[in-house]
Amino acid sequence: MPLNVWVLVAAQALAMCTAPFIIVIGSIQGRALAPSAEWATLPVGLVVVGTVLSVKLATWLMERVGRKPVMLLGAIMGILAGGLGALASWQGSFPLLCVAAVVGGSGLAVVHQYRFAAMESVRPELAASAAARVLLGGLGAAWLGPEIATLGAGPDETHPFMDSWLGLLAVQAVALVTLFAGYRSKGELVREDHVGGGRPLREILVNPLVLAAIGAAAIGYAVMAFIMTATPLSMTEMAGHSLDDAKTVIQLHIMAMYLPSLISGWLTRVVGIPLMMVGGLLAYLACVLLAAAGISFHHYLWALLLLGMGWNFLFVGGTALLPQGYQDSERFRVQGLNDILVFGSQATASLSAGAVFAWVGWSGLVMVSVPFLVLQGILVMLWLARSRATQKLQTGGADAD
Repeated sequence: MPLNVWVLVAAQALAMCTAPFIIVIGSIQGRALAPSAEWATLPVGLVVVGTVLSVKLATWLMERVGRKPVMLLGAIMGILAGGLGALASWQGSFPLLCVAAVVGGSGLAVVHQYRFAAMESVRPELAASAAARVLLGGLGAAWLGPEIATLGAGPDETHPFMDSWLGLLAVQAVALVTLFAGYRSKGELVREDHVGGGRPLREILVNPLVLAAIGAAAIGYAVMAFIMTATPLSMTEMAGHSLDDAKTVIQLHIMAMYLPSLISGWLTRVVGIPLMMVGGLLAYLACVLLAAAGISFHHYLWALLLLGMGWNFLFVGGTALLPQGYQDSERFRVQGLNDILVFGSQATASLSAGAVFAWVGWSGLVMVSVPFLVLQGILVMLWLARSRATQKLQTGGADAD
């Protein structure tokens, strides 16, 4: 793999820390500072809101000035989020905590573009492996983010979680240095290199292949975020588990999200993207059944491990499939739209998780996910049916010749 891919792996391990960091403490600190329990998960949801609001701007800037300057800007946003979160902890301010979450999400909007940068750094046949390799950086973030989150969580802390946020600031600063010193943008294509703007988005979106690719990432992310956001609250508030137990489950869940990337790029070539997606959906269904069956530590642990594995198979599969549905001149527009839909779905799921949990409890919350998994199954079947029909037409035309 080229050096750029490895630099992006390292940067992902550092810059992605914001996500597991806020997942672990966002709802707990939110519960302590929010005016009512229904608002407890708002900071976690607002991370994704910040991502959604920034995706279009991030891809627009990358299209015009290249990826590296925008990557550096994303790391700066992560540093700013750490500073704002520390200030929120110092002042005991819930609104400021929410602002820190939005700013942190803005930085993550850039981090999520790393996978596309990696895919463009290698030959087309290695694109899925490059994307999966970058996602491996999430393993580092899965461990480091929660560890930083619990730095300032002790009972004797005068300003709970302030040290945690300062730790996040330091990690984001290291990510900034890593990108600045290591990433090379030589040969990078920007808008001026393309002739024409490609097809209208509405024409691209009628392609079942594109819908299946976007759906795999969007539905996969939404279901994962919906269940994951409620997990720390469910474990600590309903099931009586400790914060350390919740931290362990979230750490191992996020590791399960990224560890399959060791083989998922290879699997896309060996078993194919359709079977990858089916495997992801089956893992999600197993997660739902296990989570609904009990509230012991091991119920949570194994359900969240399956949730992470299912997310990886769907997300890597969708990411690998998407470039087959657009031309090079359309890439930034389609990638931007893809991530808006992906993280818009995630934001909706995260923001609604607290309220749904309060209304229907843990078992009811996980069962809400089932119709969305069925929808993705339908999108995959439509894509495969269209693909077979196209192949038959092409075969028939060749026979006629």
